[in-house]
Amino acid sequence: MRAFFQYLLFFLGAWMLCADQRPNILFCISDDQSYAHTGANGDPVIKTPAFDLVAKEGIRFTHAFCDAPTCGPSRSAILTGQHIWRLEEAGNIHSTLPKKFITYTEVLAQAGYSIGFTGKGWSPGRLAAGGRDSNPAGEEFQKRRLKPPFRAMRNTDYAANFDDFLGEVKKDQPFCFWLGTSEPHRAFELGAGKRTGKDPAKVIVPKIFPDHPVVRSDILDYYVEVEHFDKMVARALKSLEKAGQLDNTIVVVTSDHGMPFPRAKASLHDQGSRVPLAIRWPKGIKKPGRVFASPVNLSDLAPTFLEAAGQEVPGMMTGTGLQDVIVNEPETARLAAFIAMERHDGCRKGGKGYPCRAIRTKDYMYILNYTPDRWPAGNPDREFCARYIPFGEVDSSPTKTLLMDNKDKPGFKRFYDLAFAKRPAEELYDLKKDPGQITNLAGQPEYAKVQKKLSTQLNQRLKQTKDPRALGLDAPWDYYPYYGAMRNKNWAVDPKPNSRRP
Repeated sequence: MRAFFQYLLFFLGAWMLCADQRPNILFCISDDQSYAHTGANGDPVIKTPAFDLVAKEGIRFTHAFCDAPTCGPSRSAILTGQHIWRLEEAGNIHSTLPKKFITYTEVLAQAGYSIGFTGKGWSPGRLAAGGRDSNPAGEEFQKRRLKPPFRAMRNTDYAANFDDFLGEVKKDQPFCFWLGTSEPHRAFELGAGKRTGKDPAKVIVPKIFPDHPVVRSDILDYYVEVEHFDKMVARALKSLEKAGQLDNTIVVVTSDHGMPFPRAKASLHDQGSRVPLAIRWPKGIKKPGRVFASPVNLSDLAPTFLEAAGQEVPGMMTGTGLQDVIVNEPETARLAAFIAMERHDGCRKGGKGYPCRAIRTKDYMYILNYTPDRWPAGNPDREFCARYIPFGEVDSSPTKTLLMDNKDKPGFKRFYDLAFAKRPAEELYDLKKDPGQITNLAGQPEYAKVQKKLSTQLNQRLKQTKDPRALGLDAPWDYYPYYGAMRNKNWAVDPKPNSRRP
């Protein structure tokens, strides 16, 4: 009964807010940042005071997951509030986002919100192919430039562009802004981290990598770019404060997916799918400073924004709004997050992807790999890759090169296999015993009940939300056009064969 009244009070409060002053929204999203790499989430080296402040004055989510560990699909899921398997071409990177899929930005614009973005909004791909003539993140604000502190960083002054946007918002008009940096996407300036005075000895090396000086240095360079993103968030917060809008703005800080390293980005495992997430909203959040430990998906943000703005959530959205979290209801209603991937990049013959689905609870990760005969990181032969690089779904990096050059040496092979080797049809990890998700327990008798339970829950969700693969229908992602850069002129997507009937 108490929970019911809390829920009722939330909606009464939201109604009154709509009648008085609807909340603004500032959505800050980095490009390729794993969960662990913020100060608030326990990293001893990285400095992220802006994220830490938002977490301290709002809610910090310790089990937030992207819907797909790849840029375009993850951003499509955020905008539409849907699982990627429902989004047709948008389930692939370097594709499009069909106009028929409603975005939260479109709903808010129709409700009178001013909508804008800077940096990386929906990307990469070709929006015109889906019938769109503008980026669904909003009106572009890209004119302001700066001299980046290190090479390979974008010269966009994201925070200054946000200021330009604020200058165009009408008095008393609510706004929704997407601040999307290209950092920490590769490439990085080699040695940037060390030149900032960071100590490589203090780096916590994920268990999926060898503890090697090259890896430690590579992680430090990545940290520098994460910190650049955080500085932009800090400046944006100051701009909100100066405008007198800080406390009436829902501030969200997150990332589209995990770090650009082997077995991270483009992998359903935690380093690829678990992301930082903090939300600040003084006028809405009850008991700020909380930590929420139950699993959530980034697709839950779209209905959250719409409900906070007093708007009806479109029926096609599968995400679950976070209003129950905001009013401090018990966590038990949120038992799992769902993650998926189709084609990450053109790294297999004929444009084939690596289709897989996962269910992630607080205690377990279960992964279903539909085509275990395929290479999960792309074909080792660069001739099969559109970008003409081996294992092309893993970004080129010093860490990747280290693993590939030393694959047959003692102390490296198991890390090489974790990153590049073929995987079984099913994977199961006990996260209390194995947080790094190293030891696959699928098929072990003592975990048979857990495996069956999670497999059933995953398939129920897939069927409930009409995943073509789970329903035995055509799964067209291998045949959608590829709009990315093609250095290999001999590479092409195979034509779609005759359709199967259900």
